Amino acid sequence: MTNKNVPKATLQRYPIYLKALRKLANSGVERILSKELSEYVNIESTTIRRDFSFLGNLGKQGYGYDVKSLIDIFSKELGLEFDEKIILIGAGNLGRALMKYNKWNYVVGEITCAFDISADRQGVRFGVPVYDLAELEERMPQGCRIAILTASSDIQATVDRLVQCGITGIVDFTHEHFQVPKSVAIKTIDVVSSIQELVFETNKFDNRRWNESHISIHIATSWRWKMKR
Repeated sequence: MTNKNVPKATLQRYPIYLKALRKLANSGVERILSKELSEYVNIESTTIRRDFSFLGNLGKQGYGYDVKSLIDIFSKELGLEFDEKIILIGAGNLGRALMKYNKWNYVVGEITCAFDISADRQGVRFGVPVYDLAELEERMPQGCRIAILTASSDIQATVDRLVQCGITGIVDFTHEHFQVPKSVAIKTIDVVSSIQELVFETNKFDNRRWNESHISIHIATSWRWKMKR
């Protein structure tokens, strides 16, 4: 990073900018003002300019920012490239949904191939080749580091094979316990837990609104009582 003292909040916004810029570039946009980007990402233009200033003098007043240059700078600083090769293990309902989505909004790369044990799921799905899981070692894309795991059986054995093939990052949708070496990172996606957290948060909002409404009623009632006196 050009400036090592970048606030945490700013760092958290950088991927948002990169995602937006790549989508803009894909739409043919070559130059953009901070005000225009502000409307696109719903972040104040003053905040955008301040965030960008940590990376150097990136734009010109009245001219704006060169989209391609910004993409190159953010990709370099964040260590994100669009050529990341991702494989998918499991081409069931969830796997097919992920293949249909793919591209990941032009941020990190794309699913280059998938694997499944069922013959009826193999072939080409949404432009992604699906191979027999037995061919994992043979079909593994060169340089692939990331695997998305949506399989439902033989999880540990499959993970062991992935690690042996050079996978160092796993996105886990299985809800199954498995072990990996310390050199392998796991990101568990648990929809149920996320919903439970949201229920807790919304309950807090509901309780807050209830308390505020009753305070307002109490104040109004007290005022009317005093007026009658």
